[in-house]
Amino acid sequence: MAAVPGTAPLLIACALGIERFALRSGDHSGAPGPVTVLRTGMGPAAAERAMAGALGPPSAAAAAVIATGFCAGLAPGMHPGDVVVADETRDEDGNTACTGPGILAEALTEIVAHRPGRTVHIGPLTGSDHVVRGAERAELASGGAIAVDMESAVTLRSAVLAGPRPVAAVRVVVDAPEHELVRIGTLRGGISAFRVLRAILPAFFEWHRSYCSPGGELDGHAAPPDHPGRDVSP
Repeated sequence: MAAVPGTAPLLIACALGIERFALRSGDHSGAPGPVTVLRTGMGPAAAERAMAGALGPPSAAAAAVIATGFCAGLAPGMHPGDVVVADETRDEDGNTACTGPGILAEALTEIVAHRPGRTVHIGPLTGSDHVVRGAERAELASGGAIAVDMESAVTLRSAVLAGPRPVAAVRVVVDAPEHELVRIGTLRGGISAFRVLRAILPAFFEWHRSYCSPGGELDGHAAPPDHPGRDVSP
């Protein structure tokens, strides 16, 4: 599909080299406008620095932003390769509402329908400055969050502070309460998450087109704030 004239750029932010590789090697043919895949580095501080640099140039002033990559699932029954769509991101500095999570969930559900056993979840995505294990998962889940990662909350907050724009966060579960992973990319769960992350790019472009293309809109697509989380896959 050809680019749509006048469409604002899309900035896809991830932390790890393996995440960037998955995103760059995915299908970019449906992108309606310019796309940049930014590796921020791990942790909130690295994400904040990277976003300040990426959104500074005038060409990126109106860019839509998606924070993505891997995450730890918090809800019972999650599996590696499940997809989390944030309706908001949270950390100790506050909450950031996400734009059009319903559009993303709808497009992602169509993609994962071809991958048996995968589920799309919508709910709050919380931030941490360290890898979350064991009992800490239950503590975060008790506050309503369905997944945790280290960069999404800071990435989206930095993006909206730099100027009004659509923002979203989509994460692929790499480990979950019943499936803790030690090292990404070496175990089955990490490989599964990598393949799903590479496959879901078309959903990002559908969201980007719906919001940023001339005449695009999100009316009626926002997810209702029923916490903690919902599974939306059939």
